[in-house]
Amino acid sequence: MKMIKLYKPKLNELWYRKALLIDFDTMSFNHAYGGTIEFSESDWRDWYSYWVEGNDRFYRYIVNEAGEFVGEAAYHLDCETNRCIISIIISAKFRNQGYGSEALDKLCSEAKERGISEVYDDIAIDNPSINLFLKHGFIEVDRNTEIVLLKKVL
Repeated sequence: MKMIKLYKPKLNELWYRKALLIDFDTMSFNHAYGGTIEFSESDWRDWYSYWVEGNDRFYRYIVNEAGEFVGEAAYHLDCETNRCIISIIISAKFRNQGYGSEALDKLCSEAKERGISEVYDDIAIDNPSINLFLKHGFIEVDRNTEIVLLKKVL
């Protein structure tokens, strides 16, 4: 098992998030939602305040045993569905090394410690990470031609 930690980034470390989200290989799984994501530098302070410092959200970098940023992990309450939605993104160069698996377990544990009883993720139907979630106790609750909705009771 890899030894990762979930690290609360500082505002000046958001360069990593920007690099992660504009990397085509990393974001190729996100084609159902538009692929890569670009942010202007002026958006960072508000984004940081909302996501990293907000009370109803959780956002962390995934850091490996060598101290490298390898991805990000987050959850938030979706106001429309009243579901806690989780998200894990692993940089393409660090995939298939166990980081996503450990990060998923840590993220679910963190959510449970904060009183969340179930978590969801909607994943593009052709995204291989569906298998990762199923191996970690998620069940499929809905599917259409583009998206699979997965749920885990914590």
